This record gives sequence, C-alpha cells and structure tokens, in this order.
Amino acid sequence: MKSRTRAMLDKSIAAMISAIEIYNKPDFNYREETFSVLCINAWELLLKAKVLQLSGNQVNSLYVWEHRQLKNGGKSKKRFIKSNRAGNPMSVSLYEAHRIVTEDYGVRISAAVKDNIVTLAEVRDNSIHFINDDLSLAVKVQEIGTASLQNYLRLIQEWFGPVLDKYNFYLMPMAFFRGFDSVNGETLNASEKKLLKYIKSVEKNYDGENLTDYNLSLRIDVNFKKVKSGSGIPIQISNDAKAPIVRLAEEEIMDKYPWDYDVLTTRLKVRYENFKVNNQYHRIRKPLETDEKYCRKRLYNPSNAKSGSKSFFNPNVFKEFDKHYTKKN
Repeated sequence: MKSRTRAMLDKSIAAMISAIEIYNKPDFNYREETFSVLCINAWELLLKAKVLQLSGNQVNSLYVWEHRQLKNGGKSKKRFIKSNRAGNPMSVSLYEAHRIVTEDYGVRISAAVKDNIVTLAEVRDNSIHFINDDLSLAVKVQEIGTASLQNYLRLIQEWFGPVLDKYNFYLMPMAFFRGFDSVNGETLNASEKKLLKYIKSVEKNYDGENLTDYNLSLRIDVNFKKVKSGSGIPIQISNDAKAPIVRLAEEEIMDKYPWDYDVLTTRLKVRYENFKVNNQYHRIRKPLETDEKYCRKRLYNPSNAKSGSKSFFNPNVFKEFDKHYTKKN
C-alpha cells in the first residue's frame, strides 16, 4: 500500500506530465493557459507531498486549522479543522504549503523557485481574461515554464530520490510548431500587456545572475544543422533488473528519514524553550548519527557506493533530545 506521501507525489507527477503533453501537442489553441494551470497544480501537490513526508505522513498537517468564534465574541483556545463548502477538511494553499516547508521545517528553497511559481500562477490566474495568440507572451511563458520544469526535477531528486528516471521532461521548443519569421496579426490586449509587464518586472531581479540549479526563466535556442553520419550523441540503454530495487530502497529511506540537519535543527528550535545551536547540541547529535533507529546516511548517487553522503533523521530522534531540553508549553 502506498504511503500518503507517495500517493500525493504520484498525483503531482501525473499533473506535470499532463501539462507537458498538452503543451507539446502540435495544434492546441489554449496551450500556455492550460500548461500553467496543470503546472501550478503539480507544484502544489509536490509541496504538499513534502509536508506529508516531513510530518511523518500525518494527513492533518495539510488541513487548515482555526479558532472558532464563541458566543461571548471571543475565540476558542482549542483549534478546529476548517471545513470547505462540501463539509470536507479544507487543505492548505500552495503558498501556505511553501511556508510550512520553509518556515516550520526549515527546508531551504531557492527564492528563484518561489518567484517562478508566483509568476506562472499569474499566467494561470489571468487565463480567464485571454486566449493567448501573441508570440511575445507565448515565448515568455515557455521561458518561465522551462525553468519551472528544471526546478521541479531538481527538487524531486533532492527530496524524494530518483523517482523520475523513466520520464522525459521537456517542453518542445516553439520553433517546431510556430513560425518565428511570421507573427500573427493579433496584438496584445490590455490584460496580456499587464501580465507581460509583470513578468518582465520580476525577471529584472535576476538579470545579473548566471545560470544556477534553480532559475526564474530559461530560454531554449534552437539551431537546425545538417548532421553527418555517426556524429550523433552516444547513448547507452540499460535493462538492469536491479534498478527498480535501488529506487524502492531510496524511496523507503526518504520516507522513514525525512529530516536533514537544517530541518532537524528547525524542529528542535520549535519544540524546546532552552535549545541552542551550540557544542552541547552537537555532542548530543553526533552519536545519534551512528544509530540507525534515528539516522541514515543517504548517498548523493545511490548507484555509486563511493559517492558522498548526507545524514537524514527519523522524527523519533525527539525521544533522545527530550532527555536534555525542556519542551515548550
């Protein structure tokens, strides 16, 4: 049976694959708008999968909690799960999921990733106002979308291991299905102009930066050249039966040991009133890193036993820290 984390992650991947398939259709008049809707949905599900992983698969970590209004006009001390119009628990938003991951658990996510998501969300939110038929806006959406895919792939690899090895994630360059030499007679309407202006204003914040692991937008330059026989890129196809076993073990490790050093430190700060990052903390933590009940080393490259590694902790490590620190009320 799948864990809640893996089920949520699979839904995220399915949404992103659908976004790519829609975008890469040779004839689709609602291309950029539909891609942005599905891509943002994939990001929201990915962040929620991370919240589930960090919280030990506790589904209530995704619920919106509220203090109810009392008859005397005050607020209840106890928190209750907020319901949606259908009477089901209301889940946190995309941006709240991002806040939980980065603030409540201390996971570091590049500012370019959030700005990319926010910018793509603007395309989604403005889709109701237009059906894009202008090349300048289409190009900009592809640049934002290409960077979003790269950011998505890198974060999944970092958070959940090599679960996307069997997929090809790319957006087909527009040179394959649009003529760059001829632009449609349509011009940007008022809504499109404002959206394009907003995207360019965000891009200015990254004008002086070089290409990094995480980016706001990426441009694909396509050049058609005649290729001689034998000049293609060499490839190697593997049918190694052991590969799925490695992926499964990697997923299990990340599910059981979801906290790295930064997350562990953040959670300890939240839990204890007298906790400090000092020599005492390091003296307590170091021996725990050798105890498989609380810690597991994860290889940067699971297929290479000699590659570097990083320590990940099980939330049960609280039991040991409880012996040394005072919990907050």
